[in-house]
Amino acid sequence: MVKFDFGRLCVLMTLICGLLVGCSGNIPRNQIIRVATEPTFPPFEFQGKDGELAGFSIDLMKAIATAAHFQVEFQSLPFDGIIPALQAKTVDGAISSMTITPERAKTVAFSRPYFKAGLAIAVRRDNQNITNFQSLQNHKIAVQIGTTGAKKAETVTGAEVRSFDSAPLALQELQNGNVDAVINDAPVTLYAINTGNLQGIKVIQQLLTEEFYGIATAKNSLYLPLINQGLSTILENGKYQQIYQKWFKSTPPILPERLPNANQNPNKINSLIVFWQSLPTLLTGALVTLQLAFISGLFGLTSGSLMGIIRLSTIKPLGFLARAYIDFFRGTPLLVQIFMIYFGLPAIFQEIGFNLTLNRFIAGVVALSLNSAAYIAEIVRGGIESIENGQTEAAKSLGLNPLQTMTYVIFPQAFRRMIPPLGNEFISLLKDTSLVAVIGFEELFRKGQLIVSENYRALEIYGAVAVIYLCLTLISSQFFSQLEIWMNPNSKEDLK
Repeated sequence: MVKFDFGRLCVLMTLICGLLVGCSGNIPRNQIIRVATEPTFPPFEFQGKDGELAGFSIDLMKAIATAAHFQVEFQSLPFDGIIPALQAKTVDGAISSMTITPERAKTVAFSRPYFKAGLAIAVRRDNQNITNFQSLQNHKIAVQIGTTGAKKAETVTGAEVRSFDSAPLALQELQNGNVDAVINDAPVTLYAINTGNLQGIKVIQQLLTEEFYGIATAKNSLYLPLINQGLSTILENGKYQQIYQKWFKSTPPILPERLPNANQNPNKINSLIVFWQSLPTLLTGALVTLQLAFISGLFGLTSGSLMGIIRLSTIKPLGFLARAYIDFFRGTPLLVQIFMIYFGLPAIFQEIGFNLTLNRFIAGVVALSLNSAAYIAEIVRGGIESIENGQTEAAKSLGLNPLQTMTYVIFPQAFRRMIPPLGNEFISLLKDTSLVAVIGFEELFRKGQLIVSENYRALEIYGAVAVIYLCLTLISSQFFSQLEIWMNPNSKEDLK
């Protein structure tokens, strides 16, 4: 007769249940979930005065985490980089006022809706021509890249659409008078106007569309059921209503439990097909990149050479001014300089009563040229100082004045020695043109961003962008190598 040990059976059953629970993918309590957000979208996501993240979405996500017994770790990302980050699983979720759309639902999985919103048209207060969506035809419209506002703007006949990395930049473009209207989420635009951060702006038509925000996760994510559980809990216990009342001073609308197109199966497209389909658009952007680089390089070389010669001047005030210029443009980031020139200068002129409108191409060329000139000036100074003093003394003995000595004797010899560092500077300039994308100028990198905002195939598109940049830099490097050989007298003798 076999004895039945009830205690051992209980222990065995407990172990089996624990194993099954572990294999089922359940998440332990207080699990840390990494949540991406772009903190440039007040009142939903922004940085508070203390530097901490604040806003409706931030408070909501914290409440969901408390209700579902997990911890949240926020990570700041640009809006157009959030979906690629979810695909790569570098973050676990995203709450960044992301509208649930069929296109996005093919790439990521959404929670149940947590906010009802819509698009609004904003114009300058003195604009009487634009009164509704139909009157936007043949006007300049600013949008945030990758948003439903950008999609809506593309349907306007004859409109010139300028995309920016964030909503505040698009609204700043409107305030500076560079565009006629902005299509953006209504709550964000109204919040910016009501807080007094935007002057001379008005909303002419609210809620062009009915949209719902959702919390995004990767497809088949284990965290999505947990997030939905927490969201459902705070909707039922009144916590959601408290957070909504805090930020919008009104009663929240009724939200549906799910949308018909909230989650769809992705379409499988071959990576090679994606690459070839994007290539014509990217090559168009590459031509603009080359145009920017050559024009900026020419102006930078001219002004930098002059600045380098002035840097060696015996007249102390001139030398000091040249040194101050070089230190400023080498000591501050090029990205900041682009913002200062394109957004800052018009705002300053408006403060003193003048209207200044800068073309994006001109602003980009000016910023790149001024920055490049500072580095070229030091290259020129070093090249000139590398020439022996005996050359100057020999020129004096032949009766040449200082200008003639520099023009015919010193600079030609110095220039040959400057070719390698000048080549490096041009290659750096070629790559730095990508920074002009922040003011909405559609060069190579911006073209790639726009394509990714449509198909969310970041790996293939940015890989293609990298290959094109590599080809451009290799060709440039080869050109400067040949130029160096051509200008080397010893090489010419060898060729004979």
